[in-house]
Order: sequence, then C-alpha cells, then structure tokens
Amino acid sequence: MDQMVAKASGAETGPPHAGPSLPARGWMAWMKLAFRFAFREMRGGLAGFYIFLACIALGVAAIGAVGSASRTLTGGLEEQGRVILGGDLSLSAIHTRVNDEQRAFLSQFGRFGEVATLRAMASKEDQSEQMLVEIKAVDDAYPMVGTLETAQGKGLETGQLLADPLLLDRLGLKVGDPLMVGVKRFIIGDVITREPDALATGLALGPRLLMSLEDLSETDLVQPGAIVRWTGRVAMDGAPTISEIQAVEAEIKETYPDNGWRIRSRAEAARGLKRNIDRFASFLVLVGLASLITGGVGIANAVHAFIQSRQNTIASYKCLGAPSWLIVAIYLAQILMIALIGIAIGLSFAALVPYIMTLVVPDNLPLSSALWHPEELGLAALFGLLAALLFSIRPLLRARAIPATALFRDQIAPVRYHASRVDWLITLGLGALLVGLVLATAKVTMVAVGFLIGMVIVFALLRLIAYAIMQGAKRLPRIRRVVPRLAIANLHRPGALTPSVALSLGLGLSLLVTLVLIDLNLQNQLTGNLQEKAPNFFFVNIQNNEVERFEARLDALAPNGERERVPMLRGRLTELKGIPSSEYDAPDGARWVLRGDRGITYSADLPDNSTLMEGDWWPADYAGKPLVSFDYELANELGLVIGDSLSVNVLGRTLTAEISNLRQVEWQSMAINFVMVFSPNTFAGAPHAHLATLSLNGEGEQVPDAVRAQEAEVMKAVIKEFPTVTTVRVGEALDRVNDLVRQLAWGMRAASSLAILASILVLAGALAAGQRERIYDAVILKTLGASRRQVLSAYSLEYGLLGLITALFALGIGHGAAYLVLTQVMDMPFTFQPMAAVVAVLLAMVATVVLGLLGTWSSLNKKPARILRAG
Repeated sequence: MDQMVAKASGAETGPPHAGPSLPARGWMAWMKLAFRFAFREMRGGLAGFYIFLACIALGVAAIGAVGSASRTLTGGLEEQGRVILGGDLSLSAIHTRVNDEQRAFLSQFGRFGEVATLRAMASKEDQSEQMLVEIKAVDDAYPMVGTLETAQGKGLETGQLLADPLLLDRLGLKVGDPLMVGVKRFIIGDVITREPDALATGLALGPRLLMSLEDLSETDLVQPGAIVRWTGRVAMDGAPTISEIQAVEAEIKETYPDNGWRIRSRAEAARGLKRNIDRFASFLVLVGLASLITGGVGIANAVHAFIQSRQNTIASYKCLGAPSWLIVAIYLAQILMIALIGIAIGLSFAALVPYIMTLVVPDNLPLSSALWHPEELGLAALFGLLAALLFSIRPLLRARAIPATALFRDQIAPVRYHASRVDWLITLGLGALLVGLVLATAKVTMVAVGFLIGMVIVFALLRLIAYAIMQGAKRLPRIRRVVPRLAIANLHRPGALTPSVALSLGLGLSLLVTLVLIDLNLQNQLTGNLQEKAPNFFFVNIQNNEVERFEARLDALAPNGERERVPMLRGRLTELKGIPSSEYDAPDGARWVLRGDRGITYSADLPDNSTLMEGDWWPADYAGKPLVSFDYELANELGLVIGDSLSVNVLGRTLTAEISNLRQVEWQSMAINFVMVFSPNTFAGAPHAHLATLSLNGEGEQVPDAVRAQEAEVMKAVIKEFPTVTTVRVGEALDRVNDLVRQLAWGMRAASSLAILASILVLAGALAAGQRERIYDAVILKTLGASRRQVLSAYSLEYGLLGLITALFALGIGHGAAYLVLTQVMDMPFTFQPMAAVVAVLLAMVATVVLGLLGTWSSLNKKPARILRAG
C-alpha cells in the first residue's frame, strides 16, 4: 500500500513493512491522496446517503429559515424605528398629560407632538350596531415622521374621523356616514390605508379611529381616572445619532425624575414586538435544532450502514499497509462532501424565506431592506456541519480502531468497539463545540440550557428503554408458536435493531408529542377554557357618579347574571426595595411586571379568587401607612418579602407602600385580578374610575343562542345610556387574540411537520442500516421452509411490538417535556390529551411496520440462490 501511495502521490517511502512513514511532501500530499480515493469511491453516486442528505437539509433549512425570517422582521423594525415611533423619542403615561412647562422643555430638542390613545365604543347613529374601537387622537403636528395614507387622499378635519376599513365593513358604513363616539356625532371622512406608527401602540382589540385632540375633548371620554394613554413625541432636528438621542433621554430623566413617563427611543420603537419575535424565533430555532439532533441519529445510522458496506474495502486498505488515519480521512472526506451538499440544499430553501415574506407578510409589518442574511445562513451551516461531524465520527473511529482481520469477521461476529481516550476526546470536543454554539447564540440562556439537559436526559432514557426491552424479551418464557417466538427473539438477538429503532423512533416521537401537546394545550386554553371561564363583558371607565345607576341597570338587564366591580387605576412600578425598576435584577419570567403600566386597585377585604399565603390582611378601617398585597409567585421570582417597599407612579405622583402580605392569585379564573392590591387609604381622594364584569352564563342555565341575544341587548342598552363607558365583549376580544395565536401556531405546526418528517427519515435510516441482514435472514427462513406469510408475520409482529413499546415510553417523555414547558416556562396549566396519545401510538406502530417491511418485501420475490451467493 505504501508503494501504491507513494506512486499515486509522487513521493518516496521505505519498504512495505516499514509502516506509514510520512512522505517528503508532508500532510498536504496525504490529504490530496485521501481526497483522490474519496472521489473515486463516490463515482457510484449517493446511494445509501439520501436519508443523510435529507436529515442535514431539513435541520439546516429549519434553523436558517427561522434565523433569516427573524432578522428580516427585526431589521425592518430597527430601520423604520423613527417612523414606527413617530419621532426620535416618546414619553407616555396613563392618566397624566404633558403640561405647558414640560411641553416648553421638550420643544427645545426639536418638534413636539402629542397623541392620546384609548379604547371606547363606536356605534351607528341609531344605536342599532356597536363595536369596540381603538381611538387615536392627534394634534396638528401628526404625523411628524412618515406618511398617513387614506383611500381618497383626505386629511383629518374637525368633526370628522379617519377609520379602519374593518370598522366600515363590520358596521355596514361608508365614507360620509355618521358615527357616534362617546356623546359626540362624527362624520366618517375617509378610510385609513396606511398608518405609519400603528405598531407603536401594541395589540389592538378593535379597528382604529383617528380623530383630533380637540374632538376627543368633546366626546366626554376623558374623565378623571379614565384609562387614557398620553404620549408626547420629539422629532429632533437633522439626523441625530443614537448616542445623541440617549443624551437627550438622560437629560429628560434628570429634569423630571419622578414623572413616571415610559420613555422610548427610536431604537426600541416596537420593543415588545421585537422581544416577542426574538423569543418565538429562539423557540423555533431550538425546535429546528432538536430536529437536526434527531436527524443526527439518522446520520449516524446512515454512516454506520455506509461503513459496513465498505468494510471489505477498509480491510483491504489495512492489509495493504494504509495508515488508520488515512482511512478515516478518506471516508471523512466523503461524508463532509455529502454533508456540504445537504447543507447547500437546506441553505437554498432558507435563503428564499425573506423573499417569500415580502409576498405574504402584511404591509403594516416592516421588513428589512436587506433580504440576504449571510450571518444567519452561516450559523445554520455551522450547526449542520457540527451535527454531521458529531454523529458521523464514532462509526469512522470504530472502523479505524478495529484490526483488519476483525473487520472481515465483523459481519458475522461483530467485534465490540472500545473507544480510546483520543476517540472520546474527539467526540466530546465536537459535542462541546455544538453545545457552545447553542449557548452562544441563544436569546434566553436558561431555556437553551434546559433544552440541552433535556436532550441528554432523553438520549439516556431511550438507551435504558432499549436495554430494558432487550432484557425483557430475553427473559420471557419460551413460546411454542413459531411466529411470535421469532419476533421476540429478534428483539434481543445479536445485531438486533432494538437500540437503533428505540432511539430513532423515541427521539422523533418524543419531540412530536411535545410540540403537539403544547399546541393543543395553547389552543384549548385560549379557545376552550378561557371562553368558558371568562365573563361575557368587561366594562371600563365607569365614573364614580354613575356607579350605582350603572349597577342597577345591569341588574335589570341581566337579573340572573353575575357581576363584579372594583375601583381601578393604572400605575407604573418605579422602585423595588429602593432600587429603580430599570436597574432591578429581575428574572426573565417576571420582568414584564416592571415594564409599562399595571392595573392596580384597593380593597378593604381579600379579593375573590385569591388565597392569603403569607402575612395578614389589613383591618377594614385601616388608616396607617400605605400597605400593598403582592402576587405570591411574582414576589418569589422578584425576591420580595413581607416588609419590603415598592414605589408606584399613579396620576403623576409617586407613592411608596410596604408589602403587608402575599397572596396566590388564580389568574386562570378570568375574574378581576391584580398583581398589586393596596390598602384603601393609599388612594384616598384620588380620582379614579371603576372596572366591572358581567357573566350571563355562570350557571349554564341559558343556551348559547339565548346568551348571544342577551349579550346584544345588554351592549345596546349600555352604550345608549352610558356612552362614555367602554364595553368589551370578551368573546370578540378573545377571537381577535385567538387569530393572532393561530398565526403564531403555524410556526409550531411547521416545526411539528419537520419533527414528523425528521423522525420518519431517522426511523427509515435505522431500519435501512440493518436491512441487508434482515433480507438475508428472510431468505434463510424461506429456504428452510418458512412461508412468505410466516416471514412477514414474524417481522410485522417484531416491528409492531418495538413500535408500540417505544411509543409508550416516548409518550411519557413527550408528556413530561410538554408539562414542564407549559407549567414552568409558559406558566399555563397542562391538560392530558388522550386522542393525541392514541394517534401517536398508532402512527408509530404503522410507520415502524410499514418502513420495516418495505425492504423485506422486495427480497421475498427474488430467488434465494442469488441473495445467498451475494451474501
């Protein structure tokens, strides 16, 4: 072999027995030789590597597509941040408006504009139909940045509205028709076709209505304590840099430290949307990575089958004196070339995703001007390459470590492979690189850590399950009937498919069950449980002077209904334990409490749907220092205990209260709940409104049609008699939220589809790896007199048992993973889905049997002599 190598490489070597001495040209000549042999062996095509290619392409496509889509969306938000925000800086607060002194101060930095946003009811002039709307009242400076586009090109005029076309469609109106908002009659002046700052206002529960600030004051909607968000915007002159904007922001905070404004710059115009995109993308990347790792088992099976088919060639190389590392280099070169083909296929699809998004993404969602994201594609390619190397290296090292004589015997009497220290270092090094890449690119590190730990646990469990199946089959009493005896013996015999099938099927099915259960639970929670538990109406902005009359009217309209009412204000947490909320070290799961405004209330008694966990409730006539009751779980996450202080900015004033007790809140009840409940004396004399709910079907006495008719009657009467009260029909609001959730669920379902495809490919690869031996066994049985029916029955029973047992264990793993994700990460209840379990088990059994018999079926139609001679 050395002489052959020397001749091929043009280098001189010692005698054949001298061992693998290096040629004069060094490593480059040897690598050139390895690639030459690799190319020669690949002349036969990619037979046996199609599953390898598909597994790599699927995983790379999933990771690259999610990364490119996320970058396209977040890049668009960053590029158009100034337009989305409506300026370079925005300062918003509930209840309190910018006063003249503050307006003068802010105007020195550039143009100043003001916007008020609130929810209210709009109705036809005859009150025959009503609808919840999102009102935006603007001044003459609007829009300072960007362009407001309307169907007929009209602007905003006094006494007129610019409306979302959805409102006109739902109420059957057209431009020029009247519309009642609050106590004022408007004329619909035009239809909004593009609103430049639509994303800055967050989730909308109704269509947009645009009016002037002067007209808003005439609707009587702005009352003391009414939930109105006032936003001041500053558009700086020229083209200010982010650092210049941050300097202005720091000066504003220094001048008005206790104002309670939520200040945002153009760099974080749609901060919540960007954060949600990042988190959802991170989850989908992990799902794609899980598919890639699941496919890694298919890669390992394909490489194992490939090395087995080349064992005679490898033995020949070794007998001729080829160094072991040269053999590894030859086959590693082939695997790398095939992996690169798979990576290229996956990247080709991922690269098209941003261009597809330009055709399907709504116009109001900005996309990046750059649709080519090489860094995201490069990251996906790196994931694919590391996965290919990690799952391919062990079969290669096994071939290197086994002597030539053992390789010839290996097909009949497999030699147990004992990995050397170097082999372990190589494998662990590749694994460490993959783990490091996952952690380095994760948006939420703890989720990534949990994912990696979960994958390790699942791998270990499935190995134990395979061992348990083999040991259990071995210890079963001898069965007289031939077919079941053959099936059970095949589960534990040398070279059995049990370990590879259990791992392949178990991984894919565990991932699939996890994703399906999360999807079903989310759908059930939003479309089922919430619809059943939620009240029919929320009534917002009920003024103190009309509370009694309002409740009396509800009692008359729905005498059998259940109503609840609490005072409500909006406030912003500014300090915890003396630490500003912006500097407080809060975990990701509790950080939302410190962002934006929270609904707050006061009560003399412990609220319903709450359980006191620590501390004591204050007396009904308490008149001491301000006290607050805090949510028990959130307090634990934030590190708050009884006696700690917190500060809240309400109505432009900062109030400090001491935590008196912690209570468990049943958020899933959909009753009126608050994170913070204050002692009544805290807000003595402060103007505020009330929040009320009405449940019409609390006892289930009314059929749905009657409930809907009563809902319409209540809504019509309330809007007519209390035009300034915002009436939220919960069913319609949940439908709008559900529409958004259903759109996001398509990402989950796409990931589930990838998991299904990856698991099928991996299972097919595992079965293909032992296909040659199974065909040979089938021919031997047929030669010895077994009928075709007996052979097929034995293999069907074996594959069915293996699929059934593995599926049952995988169901347990999938349910456990889904339970942890829903209860610990999403903070949602988990419900068992029996149909999902039954379908998953049946699919696993059918897939295992069908794929297992595909290869055997064709061999039974051939003459045994040909296969026996080939074997």
